[in-house]
Amino acid sequence: MKQFMVFVRKEFYHVFRDRRTLLILFGLPVMQILLFGYALTTEIKNAQIIIVDHAGDAASGKLIAMISASKYFNISQQAYADDDIYTDFKKGAAKCALVFPAGFGNDLRNGQVAQLQIITDATDPNTAKTLTNYLTAIVTDYQQQINPTANIPMRIEPVTRMLYNPALNGSMNFVPGVMALVLMIICTTLTSVSIVREKEMGTMEILLVSPFKPVYVVLAKAVPYLVLAMVDFVIILLLSILALEMPVRGNLLLLFMESTLFIISCLSLGLLISSVTRSQQTAMMVSMMGMMLPTILFTGFIFPLENMPLPLQLISNLLPSRWFYVIVKAVMLKGLGIGVVWKETLVLAGMTLVLLTISIKSFKTRLA
Repeated sequence: MKQFMVFVRKEFYHVFRDRRTLLILFGLPVMQILLFGYALTTEIKNAQIIIVDHAGDAASGKLIAMISASKYFNISQQAYADDDIYTDFKKGAAKCALVFPAGFGNDLRNGQVAQLQIITDATDPNTAKTLTNYLTAIVTDYQQQINPTANIPMRIEPVTRMLYNPALNGSMNFVPGVMALVLMIICTTLTSVSIVREKEMGTMEILLVSPFKPVYVVLAKAVPYLVLAMVDFVIILLLSILALEMPVRGNLLLLFMESTLFIISCLSLGLLISSVTRSQQTAMMVSMMGMMLPTILFTGFIFPLENMPLPLQLISNLLPSRWFYVIVKAVMLKGLGIGVVWKETLVLAGMTLVLLTISIKSFKTRLA
């Protein structure tokens, strides 16, 4: 055990002496969680909208004020001609327009159908549909304010309740996925270059001829990164809670244990990459570029796995991040315990055991 701790201490020295490693270890997670946490969202805020008010009455003014007060829209201009809409759309200065016809307020007061025209730039269909839904919701809210007891026979009024995320905060869906992405890339990348670095520096011969079992060499490479990755996880968790307003409704201890299990699986994958590659550049390329795209595509936090063909869904089951994402969402957002996520935990534990065994078996005791 004393020899093992000496090797662990040596690995810590390697980490703290290399500024690039420290930058990847602590700078990259902070940058990614803030960047992805704020950028990756399905919400559309501060969209530029054009208002064409042919009515110019109190009713249209009230509705325009509600749109202006909304966080989803910024009124770029109040035009007086329909041609201004298409001019701004061609320039990309606006994504949406709302046209009030003449006599809009009179139609409302007389109980007639008061029509509005919503025009959107559908070059991005999802954005156009989302902005239309936002405007429709504002108009519906306005209609209920001016006539809450409309005399409509057999009126059906649905009442919607959003569980776990009543404010529809988009970051609550993306932050667990970003946590999985960041930990996967950081842990895999750093450990993937650890054994290769020894080969390139010529110190692997010293390790191989030392009275030290090869399995301990591999484990000693992983222990420092396990400790530092847990520090990374704490930093990411604090940033998620304080900066991105992520709740933690479940057991913190369970969250730490699940995260530790996921980190070990990522470290094992990094050690496997490090054992089969011959240069740090190759190991870095395989671990960072080779793992980033599958994690983004097949984890489920950007593209729903249910919409994918069955072969791609089966491929997604081979990624540890896919199961960790499900666990984090269940524990952090829903407040569930081990009784619900035990299947995902068992799959993640099995992956960790398999990856760690293969990485130890693939470690070559001969350089030739």
